[in-house]
This record gives sequence, C-alpha cells and structure tokens, in this order.
Amino acid sequence: MTDLSVLLQLPFVQSAAIAIIVLAVASAVVGTALALRGLEFLSDGLVHSVFPGVVIGFIAAGTDGVYVGAGIAALVATVALTIASARGIGSDATIAVVLAGAFSLGIVIVSRSVDDYASGLEHLLFGQLLTVSSADIVAICVLGGAAVLLVVGTWKEQLLVSFDRKQAQASGMRVLAYELVLNVAIALVVVAAARAVGNLLVLALLIVPVAVARLLVRRVWTIVAVSLLVSVGCGLLGLWAGLWLSLDAGIQASPSAVLVLVLVALYLVVVAVTRLVALGSSSRRRSEATRVAAPSGDAVIPEVVS
Repeated sequence: MTDLSVLLQLPFVQSAAIAIIVLAVASAVVGTALALRGLEFLSDGLVHSVFPGVVIGFIAAGTDGVYVGAGIAALVATVALTIASARGIGSDATIAVVLAGAFSLGIVIVSRSVDDYASGLEHLLFGQLLTVSSADIVAICVLGGAAVLLVVGTWKEQLLVSFDRKQAQASGMRVLAYELVLNVAIALVVVAAARAVGNLLVLALLIVPVAVARLLVRRVWTIVAVSLLVSVGCGLLGLWAGLWLSLDAGIQASPSAVLVLVLVALYLVVVAVTRLVALGSSSRRRSEATRVAAPSGDAVIPEVVS
C-alpha cells in the first residue's frame, strides 16, 4: 500500500493537498453561514447556474477560461436569485427552474462543442484535482480568501439576519445587501472550486462538513472549527484513497468523487451514532422515571375500610 507521506512528496499531490485545505477553510466559514440561513437549496441552484459559464469559459480559452466564465455566470446568477428571493417570487420554484435550465444548457453546450463529450463533461463536473497548477492555487487562495473576508466582515449582521430577520429589518439593517454579500461569498467558493473539485462536487464541500458539525456541537464558532477539521481530514483522506485506488488497486477513480464519498460516509456514521446515543439516553431517562414513580418494596398500602 502506497504510504501517504510518500505521496505527499510528489509536487502534484502537494498542490492538490493545498487546494483542498484552502477550499476547506473557505467552505467551513461560508458553509456555516449558509446553513444557519437555510440556503442549501439556493447554493445548489447557484452551483448549477455557474455550470454554463464554466463550459463557455473552457471552450473559449481552455482551463484558463474556467474561472472567468464561472465568475461571470456566478455574478449574474447571484444577483438574479437574490432579487427573486427578496421579492418572494416563489424562491424554491425559481431556484429549481434555474437549476434544471442552467445545467441542461451547460450539457448541451458541451455536447455540441467538445470532441470527447464524456471526458470533457467529467472534467467540468468533477474537476481535475491532480492537475491543479500554481496559477490555480493562486486563484483558489484569492477567491476563497475574498469569500471568507466577506462573511467574517459581516458576521454579526449575518447572524442577526439568520436568527431574527424581522428584528434586523426593524432595526433599519439593509437585509437585502447582507443577503447579497453572503450569496456572493457562496458564488466565490463555487468559482474557486470549479477547476479543482468541479462544478458539481463543490456543493458537498459547502454542505456536508457543516451538517456533520451541527450533529456534534451547537456553538456557532465550534461548528466552524469542527466543519473545518472534517473538511481537511476527509479531503486528505479522500485524496489518498483516490490515489490508492488508482495506483494500488488499479481502479481509475476521480479523487474529487472519492473525497465526497468519504464525506458522505462520515455523515452517515455520525447520524447513526448520534441516533443510537439519543435512543440510549431516552431509554435511561424512561427507566429512571419508572423507578421513581414505582412504589418501593416496604411501602405501606393503605387499609381499605369497608
């Protein structure tokens, strides 16, 4: 079995590991904010809305055009979805329509413009983690860092909007502006991850680690810390597992896809364990309540007077 320490000495593996760590930090902070607001479905719609831009950028300028195309598509989709949600234009239905339409448009463009349709679609959807270059690392750091700064810089306002939207509006806060800031941060993370883990799998990085953290802890910053550890740990484990499948097992598997499978597996394990613990605790409480309610062996039964 190939040792992880040996693999980490390879330059392309080091680049992939750096990309995973940077994306993990950005996803932990931004993902916590979007989870507190219940924006998982909106982020799904945003991810799929970016896909046509990724495709057009790739076709127009190769891998260098992915960030530009994704950025333009993300900007348009973010503004449109934010305004639609603020005006109450059936936000879920609107997002679902955008999701299906944009994703289908991207697939049609790929099928008409790329010679190797299956390979091109796979690279755009699932990324090319093992071919991340130094320029990609710079782009990921800049975009991910900007996303983190946007969320951290408006953290108090984001929490107020998340927990008490009516109070935020009553206090004169420009709620729509802060919603747009968060949506822009989500879009930046999506664009940052477009080249490394692909347009589709970035959703797992944003949602699954935070979902795991929320099952284990309750404090907001603790959720951020736990989701960060989950993202980094599962990311590096997924990278190693993907390489092991390719090098030792002879199975060609996308490291990005394996990474997501590791995240999902951890989530399922944590759900099972927390449910078992909750059932055990409730059983103990019922047993204690039964013992307290039951009469003791030397209790005096009152005499019945006929």
